[in-house]
Amino acid sequence: MVEFFVAPDDASAGLALRTGPGRAFESLSFGNFDPEEAVVEWECLLVGGNFEELVEAGEPRIVAGQDNDGCVVFAMSPGLSAALADAGHSRLRDVAAEWAQLRAEDGEAIDTEIADAIVSDLADLVSSARRQNQGVYCWVA
Repeated sequence: MVEFFVAPDDASAGLALRTGPGRAFESLSFGNFDPEEAVVEWECLLVGGNFEELVEAGEPRIVAGQDNDGCVVFAMSPGLSAALADAGHSRLRDVAAEWAQLRAEDGEAIDTEIADAIVSDLADLVSSARRQNQGVYCWVA
């Protein structure tokens, strides 16, 4: 289970660790994909940079839980948030198609239309968070 959600700060987001964000936070639920890998790939596609360098720099930043031990909550980087919020629909569609291709190369099939919906819906969530001066986090169970 993957849920991206809006929260005012790391401490508030961390409260979602055991049960997920629920109704306390504006959120989006998605099916089964690796969101930690996805946010780094999206940042590479939208902003540029190198996957390994972003991971070595601590992206995505874990705010609660253990990365290898069940549930985890991580923060979406400010660079990715800004890029998603500022990208137009055609750019988001291109990024979604490139992401689906990357996943296919790794043997993970993600339909291009589903990828487009994920990236577009997430961009809308980020825009909403920015209007509220809040951040976007992800809960993974």
